[in-house]
Amino acid sequence: MLTSFVPGFALGFSLILAIGAQNAFVLRQGVRREHVFAVCLTCAVSDAVLIAAGVYGMGSLAQAVPWFEPAMRYGGALFLLCYGAMSFRSAWRGGASMDMSGERVSGLVATLATVLAFTWLNPHVYLDTVVLVGSISAQYDDRVSFALGAMLASFVFFFSLGYGARALGPLFARPRAWQVLDAGIGVIMWGIALKLVAM
Repeated sequence: MLTSFVPGFALGFSLILAIGAQNAFVLRQGVRREHVFAVCLTCAVSDAVLIAAGVYGMGSLAQAVPWFEPAMRYGGALFLLCYGAMSFRSAWRGGASMDMSGERVSGLVATLATVLAFTWLNPHVYLDTVVLVGSISAQYDDRVSFALGAMLASFVFFFSLGYGARALGPLFARPRAWQVLDAGIGVIMWGIALKLVAM
């Protein structure tokens, strides 16, 4: 179980670390202590639904069409290399910082509508969870454990980000912190890509 669960957790966590509007919104809500539990739960459950769709849909397709698995594996590796390169470029350029001065969203309904838009209207979430996680899961015999690992990573990340935001907020107001995070994401992405190619 651990041989599938741990890679699933690692992949899920590294993909979700990418800087984006959703994570920025969760961090901002955490700093302000507004609807933190509801926001984190919405993000994590949405990810879990998309991961399940990817693992079971892509896994079944990979078994039915023999050439599909290697095509997705190399395609996933290429995507990760590009993803990592963008992270390295962002780390090199620097200048990014967390702007905490955005307009406050006070109502629960408005807050959830905003976070759902950040989640479900983002094309990258489908590439990450449905396509990439789904195709990589086909490499493992225990796809359930792989999916559970990736799902747990989402819950751990979002709740850690939301509730740890009070401490993280001042840190990520500094551009240097984003550079370090981007560089770390790039290393993880390239490492996974090389592993896929070597399989």
